[in-house]
Amino acid sequence: MRLSAAAVAALSTAGVGIAATHVASAAAAGCEVTYAVTNQWPGGFGANVSVHNLGDPINGWKLTWSFPAGQTITQLWNGTYTQSGAQVTVSDVGYNAGIPSGGSTGFGFNGAYSGSNPVPSSFALNGVTCTGGVSTPTPTVTPPPPSSLPCDIYASGGTPCVAAHSTTRALYASYNGPLYQVRRSSDNATRDIGVLSAGGGADAAAQDSFCAGTTCLITVIYDQSGRNNRLTQAPPGGFPGPAPGGYDNLATATKAPTTVYGRKAYGVYVDPGVGYRNNATNGIAKGDQPEGMYAIFDGTHYNGGCCFDYGNAETNSRDNGNGTMEAIYFGNIKVWGYGAGNGPWIMADLENGLFSGVNQKYNANDPTISHRYLTAIVKGEPNHWAIRGGNAQSGSLSTFYNGPRPNVPGYNPMKKEGAIILGIGGDNSHGAAGTFYEGVMTSGYPTDATENAVQANIVAAGYR
Repeated sequence: MRLSAAAVAALSTAGVGIAATHVASAAAAGCEVTYAVTNQWPGGFGANVSVHNLGDPINGWKLTWSFPAGQTITQLWNGTYTQSGAQVTVSDVGYNAGIPSGGSTGFGFNGAYSGSNPVPSSFALNGVTCTGGVSTPTPTVTPPPPSSLPCDIYASGGTPCVAAHSTTRALYASYNGPLYQVRRSSDNATRDIGVLSAGGGADAAAQDSFCAGTTCLITVIYDQSGRNNRLTQAPPGGFPGPAPGGYDNLATATKAPTTVYGRKAYGVYVDPGVGYRNNATNGIAKGDQPEGMYAIFDGTHYNGGCCFDYGNAETNSRDNGNGTMEAIYFGNIKVWGYGAGNGPWIMADLENGLFSGVNQKYNANDPTISHRYLTAIVKGEPNHWAIRGGNAQSGSLSTFYNGPRPNVPGYNPMKKEGAIILGIGGDNSHGAAGTFYEGVMTSGYPTDATENAVQANIVAAGYR
């Protein structure tokens, strides 16, 4: 459809699915989207988008589409957006997160175009492509978790977990404790959300019941390793956070729904300003001690802010110099280092540098990688470190770097301090965006074979 400058165009497309906010596979899903160009001028246009939910009630949504002619969004209201090339993701802003069955929500935006401005042909709400009707998937038998989960595998490889964080599932076959804690805004009450059974997936229904009709925040991400390396609201540091007292914000508990073992679960959705930390840990690598870490991220949710990290950081929340960090970074910032393509990239935040390899800036072997569910790995030992990654839904890991420490002074030997961060930089830089589902840190440098076995277990968990 080609639109004249004064035209108003509307497109109704059925079946909305969720992108970064996935609906559990057992839910009935369906929707209609009306995309209306309300105003158009040379090089620019305005549009309104209405989302009508035909399926079960939704609490937390993401709408995705692809622009057909290179259009870009320049301003958006009643939602937050990310755009990578033609791909657009628009998410709720809390107050409009709930869409009842038969209900609607909407947002508007201004955009830019060159040449023509055709309307998108397909939309998805929470990953479900719109078809105009309602589909109820055939219930599936929930597979039992494997007898060996990631931290069992690391222990068998001689590099045990010293921190194990997940809001979606147990990371030890024997773990039967809480995964995370939520606090609801209506009365500030808190509740621990655990697993459905030992070694199993999260009890998301407990969160849904506790948080019904109100907003919940994730206040604690528990450590399953037994070392009490839990993550809580990050305190102020080199940069103060946006919350009272200079603390960082907490993540909204419903913004990253997903499916694990065939059942609904929730990830940790990090908007800029959100951050978690533990500056008083037990057993995390210090100095030049060897360690490994992996995390499962949403490879479509990222930005160029500093810094969406998970891993080892300074214990005073400040920049203490080169080599005082060793954390996984994911995003497309190019200030310090970058890889091939336009990003995003898995890199290592080693403080005062995001490294994609041995060189300070560009390293061609670190590829752009953006799987919907992404396995990201960084590991290091004296004058040796590596980056690995892969699709958390299928296939094996690839090695993007394996070699000596960066050829920049200050990183050999390392001076790691042993704090743990999630969603922020070591000095509490909190401009990044991302989604975290699970991750661990180990004592010792894991072998590729151990990590390959962990990857197989991740794939078997069935993130959807």
